[in-house]
Amino acid sequence: MHCPFCNHEDTKVTDSRLAGEGHQIRRRRECLACGERFTTFETAELVLPQVVKNDQTRQPFDEGKLRAGIMKAFEKRPIPRDDVELAIERICHRLRVLGEREVPSRAIGEFVMEELRQLDEVAYVRYASVYHRFEDADAFRAEVEQLGQRQRQDPATGQMSLLPARGRETRNK
Repeated sequence: MHCPFCNHEDTKVTDSRLAGEGHQIRRRRECLACGERFTTFETAELVLPQVVKNDQTRQPFDEGKLRAGIMKAFEKRPIPRDDVELAIERICHRLRVLGEREVPSRAIGEFVMEELRQLDEVAYVRYASVYHRFEDADAFRAEVEQLGQRQRQDPATGQMSLLPARGRETRNK
């Protein structure tokens, strides 16, 4: 690292410790030429993919837009803000671990719908109505029925259970 005082290219690290709630490393450095000391902070640069819109245009992923869309779905709903933030973190994490440079906006919409389905049915249906561009009450009703059907399969996950519930005996023994 170059010294900010004399621009010499060699510095030595005299102390390192965690900072920023463990998301940064704070390093004290000393210039080998002029002896001045200074502090640097090191953070991981996590690059999110470009979003490919339906019209094939590309734009950088914007967590603010994601948050705004999700918050609109949760408007006037009794969901703790921390739960919403955790859902946003999970979506961003999924995008990072995909390892793709570009992700279709449709994939992000599906990630959002999965999170909303787990948190609040009303928010899920609100988001789905915009995402799927419902044009009439029948389309809206069909989505609500489909959501109810998923919940009847397994209320906890929306999936059919492969194992019998604990405490219940199976008929085919």
